[in-house]
Amino acid sequence: MFLQWVLNIALAALAIVLSISLIKETIQFFSYLFLTDSASYYHLLEGILVLFLYFEFIALIVKYFKAHYHFPLRYFIYIGITAIIRLIIVEHKQPMATLLYTSAIFVLVCALYVANTRLLKRE
Repeated sequence: MFLQWVLNIALAALAIVLSISLIKETIQFFSYLFLTDSASYYHLLEGILVLFLYFEFIALIVKYFKAHYHFPLRYFIYIGITAIIRLIIVEHKQPMATLLYTSAIFVLVCALYVANTRLLKRE
């Protein structure tokens, strides 16, 4: 019981830190979008995907509390797919690495399919 309270307090603190970081990242993204003359599409897309990562982590924490202290596996897979897509967009100079990243996304999508079957669904 005590460890559950410690975990809940730590996750609430993490949610607050992530929310503050999300606000800072949003401000930085819009300042780069509107105040910079030479806005690169790669930087803009990277910023959008970072915002998605923040949203997904915050949604994971919210879902943890709503699901009675349980982390759904699907949310971790969503976060992994988004992080790898961001990595492909940022680091796409080596074709072999890009192929490995896309195969990792394929494995995660297959895992998501398996996790969404009726045998593994809890909700």
